[in-house]
Amino acid sequence: MPHNKTQLITYADSLGGSLKNLEQVLKTHFSDVFQGGVHILPPFPSSGDRGFAPLNYFEIEPSFGDWQDIESIGNDFDVVLDQMVNHISRQSSYFQDFVKKGRSSDYADLFITLDKIWADGQPKDEDVAKIFLRKPEHPFSDILIEETQEIERIWTSFGPRVDWSEQIDLDVNSQATKDFIVSIFEHFKAKNVKMIRLDAIGYVTKKAGTSCFFVEPDIYEFLSWVKAEADKLELELLPEIHAHHSINKKLTAQGYWTYDFVLPGLILHTLYTKNVAKLQDYLKDCPKNQFTMLDCHDGIPVQPDLEDVLTIEESKHIVDVCMQRGANLNRILAKGDEHIEFDAHQINITYYDALGRDDNLYLMARAIQLFTPGIPQVYYVGLLAGENDYEALKEQDEARAVNRHNYSVAEVEEALTRPVVQGLLELIRLRNTHEAFNGDFRVEAAHEIGDDVPVGLVMIWEKGDKKCSLAVHLLEERYSIQST
Repeated sequence: MPHNKTQLITYADSLGGSLKNLEQVLKTHFSDVFQGGVHILPPFPSSGDRGFAPLNYFEIEPSFGDWQDIESIGNDFDVVLDQMVNHISRQSSYFQDFVKKGRSSDYADLFITLDKIWADGQPKDEDVAKIFLRKPEHPFSDILIEETQEIERIWTSFGPRVDWSEQIDLDVNSQATKDFIVSIFEHFKAKNVKMIRLDAIGYVTKKAGTSCFFVEPDIYEFLSWVKAEADKLELELLPEIHAHHSINKKLTAQGYWTYDFVLPGLILHTLYTKNVAKLQDYLKDCPKNQFTMLDCHDGIPVQPDLEDVLTIEESKHIVDVCMQRGANLNRILAKGDEHIEFDAHQINITYYDALGRDDNLYLMARAIQLFTPGIPQVYYVGLLAGENDYEALKEQDEARAVNRHNYSVAEVEEALTRPVVQGLLELIRLRNTHEAFNGDFRVEAAHEIGDDVPVGLVMIWEKGDKKCSLAVHLLEERYSIQST
């Protein structure tokens, strides 16, 4: 079971430029801060999506370091790594062999030719219209096989263009893919990794006539298999799924760890409107076996994560405020989505900017996160109260670059002098060390004004005679913590 303490999430090169410097920064400045470990975003050789199009999982990108660096970090901090169970790079040796030899390739069964989904290999228009899309029109790519000069149409969920993709979907139903997944698990275990995040796992279920996203019961059958394999190696799993919040509740009810992708937007709604009612209701019913977050390498979740938590108008309000503060959007492209008139999928902005660079509001938001049931995960930009990186946005063809600034060691040390950063570290240390956070949680309304709208919130943790409580006063924009 993961430690019930705060975890860092960072790229291998974002805190000092390399894994060795990351380890030094962690040991020098954060040894008592990230006792929950460090999630190192994909450090493997990759052809795109900043590591999420891996060529393989058995090497570390040389410019970052090597596996000895990962093992060394793992001696002091529990290491979490990603496995993109849905896809691999089109530049990988596995797929390049398929491009050369087609179905005679030893790796052919790793990939999804469309006859695996539709017997004649021809998807029906009505089926395509139901697919939850991450790029325009359809998720397919046509591949010219070198040896036969035949065209193979395969499944590629992600990528900026209709006709090609850097990420080639894997057929998780094939034995070849299952063997591949297990080999990666075994390698990670040998390299001192404690937990694996299953990235994009919601996309692995392709089935004609469905959204091809988190198709039930197929997804549970795959999760059951993959968990059994991880259990053999004593590896923890963290499925990553952006979906209606009820999906994550289903997973936590079955004992899986999940992300709380509702909390970031819900806290913004609360602080923007000074109305705590929806946050209070949500906190009363949220699970404990979750990882909480406010920001990450992707954007702040909106649709479908906030559906039926906030109204469309409430979600639009969050988007509008963030856009005024320098954000951009990732959009949902599914043709059949009932809320297609509002297609905001994620908001790309630093959380510090989303709160108007207001130190007090920022620390209030972090305090709420740290008191919410679950294991807090803090993104490296958020750790340093980073601002929107417009230079990176100009230089890179990537909207999410606005919240992916790479810090030199000197920049880290400079950020640590800021009161807002020191305030956050103080909150994290309290969360890590107070025994009450291993006990029972409850939430109360602090007080109310007209129309029975709660304008305050009290979050309480108790274990035996140990108690720690957070009081949030929205109208006064202040918070206080009491502990015994």
